[in-house]
Amino acid sequence: MKKKISFSTYAIIGTMLFGMFFGAGNLIFPIQLGQLSGTNFWMALTGFLVTAIGLPFMGILAIGLSGSNGLRDLGNRVHPKFGLLFSFALYLTIGPFFAIPRTATVPFTVGIEPFIAPENMTFVLALFSFIFFLIVYYFSLNPAKIMDYIGKYLTPAFLLFLFVLIITSIVKPMGNFQNPMGDYVNQAFMTGFKEGYNTMDALASLAFGIVVINAIKRQGITSTKDIANATWKAGIFAMALMTVIYTCITYMGASSLSAVGSFENGGLIFAAVAKHFFGPLGGLLLAIIIILACLKTSIGLITSCSEFFHEIYPKISYKWFVFLLSFVSFAIANVGLSNMIKFAVPVLMFLYPLAIVLILLTLLSPLFKGRQRIYSGAIFFTFFVSIIDGYNALVLSVPQASMAFLTNISTFYETILPFYSIGLGWIVPAVIGGIMGAIFK
Repeated sequence: MKKKISFSTYAIIGTMLFGMFFGAGNLIFPIQLGQLSGTNFWMALTGFLVTAIGLPFMGILAIGLSGSNGLRDLGNRVHPKFGLLFSFALYLTIGPFFAIPRTATVPFTVGIEPFIAPENMTFVLALFSFIFFLIVYYFSLNPAKIMDYIGKYLTPAFLLFLFVLIITSIVKPMGNFQNPMGDYVNQAFMTGFKEGYNTMDALASLAFGIVVINAIKRQGITSTKDIANATWKAGIFAMALMTVIYTCITYMGASSLSAVGSFENGGLIFAAVAKHFFGPLGGLLLAIIIILACLKTSIGLITSCSEFFHEIYPKISYKWFVFLLSFVSFAIANVGLSNMIKFAVPVLMFLYPLAIVLILLTLLSPLFKGRQRIYSGAIFFTFFVSIIDGYNALVLSVPQASMAFLTNISTFYETILPFYSIGLGWIVPAVIGGIMGAIFK
């Protein structure tokens, strides 16, 4: 008998998915985009939504519609070794080596640090991150409850506090939109497009896919077709909610310049806006918003990473992986995050083109009947662009890592590859690789 799933369940799963995606970075990017784009607000926002909403949604669809059990299963369509290595690299990078530690340091920096004396900073960070990851550890122990924790409790609480600030900014506008600045003057759409591309949510969509699939299965949905149906409906709900939030936050930024002035990052803009409306209490409101945003994202990352590593090493229990990932993330947040970021961001930039091509191939696979050599050809050619993308990011972080040979290749790519300057130089090589894979066995 076919199991019917109610709209409320779609909504809860979609809210859970939104909660896992929407961290502090998703707050900071659009408010700064709004302030810089000014009167070109709508054009910049449209470009931002194409990549910040479109790519993650396609990633969720790729997992759901393909009938895959997760990222490794999806990567096996290229080659089993690729599926394993790619999954390991992605989960480690968006997990304990970068994204999870950052979920503790970002709310501390934005919401707690302004109230702490410099001489007490190290101790307070250690105390805050210990409590933070203790909470994350507790809520991550039971993955069957993650839909309740994030979908029913943490995300609604986050949205409640965030909407207090958003609605206040709409009811009491801070000012008129100002003239756009920098690249937003003449290239508002493409600049917003690049900002959305940098949210890295396409990578997160592949990691979170397994959590969404398992949440759906726990509702009694077991057939591949029904899981796919539930996935895209929950995905639409989550992305619609993200679109509304992104639009409101971008508007808040666009109307804030005359009232609070300009700042170097979105976190400072948020702090200034909160203080503008609520005075000293604004700092407390912002701290609650940022902590809740990062807490739910951290729980989603710990859960998805632990489920993946438990699948690879079934002799080690899921709960042990939750403990190990929480402990490693706590340690890196306190002693090595700045150095880890230097190497994590280049790895992310290396993985991103491969992830997007894998997502697109999976969605288009019915057109070429899922032939492995087309997957392999497209990924193989993409690799030669993504490795240079990673190298360019590494040189920005560690200039002494520069190598003339690789720099010359990057210059060559910039000359011959369309869209290379906006991080989309992989498009033509991926198409060529796919065509060659279709022609040659």
